[in-house]
Amino acid sequence: MVKFVARRALAAAAGVLLALAAGGAVGEEAQQSPPQQVAATNEAEISIQSFQFVPAILTVKAGTAVTWVNRDEEPHNVVSLERTFRSKAIDGGEKFTVVLDKPGTYNYLCAVHPHMRGQIIVQ
Repeated sequence: MVKFVARRALAAAAGVLLALAAGGAVGEEAQQSPPQQVAATNEAEISIQSFQFVPAILTVKAGTAVTWVNRDEEPHNVVSLERTFRSKAIDGGEKFTVVLDKPGTYNYLCAVHPHMRGQIIVQ
């Protein structure tokens, strides 16, 4: 009886470790490659929600109007690291739009919450 209980405990512990290892790998992979979105029209939207830019990476054609919509209750802003654009504070429910005419990669962040980062690839 003792051997049976010990085997069940060992099997249960192995199952927990396996589940934790699988969950950790998925979480790390998700952090390394944020989802991308490709805009099909000359307008694209980036949602500001839960202190994140969604999508984190957006690909658009040159001449696309990109609009950030703040769905958080806290104010945010959008600042291009290349100094191409900079919004004022965007309160909850408000929007900020910029037209990106020049192909290239535009990295941006929220200066109020610098961990919030995103990227727009203009083709």
